[in-house]
Amino acid sequence: IIIIMIRGRKTTKRRKDKEEEMISRTGCAELHYAVQECMAEHQDWRACQNQVRSFKDCMINFQNARKEQLMKQQPAATDTAPS
Repeated sequence: IIIIMIRGRKTTKRRKDKEEEMISRTGCAELHYAVQECMAEHQDWRACQNQVRSFKDCMINFQNARKEQLMKQQPAATDTAPS
């Protein structure tokens, strides 16, 4: 039982590390931490709406920029069509 619990903690820690790494790549990490700090302080997400909104806006901007970047990397359908 102890081994399973230790493995569970390691898995949870690895998962959390991966989540933090992913968020950090978006450029929104500071806003994410602000949400976490607010939630820890108030224990009520309704009190943290400004932080949540800022984080959400940052993530949307990242996703839109990433989508645009991926679209530019794909060759246009007309470029690959035979003449």
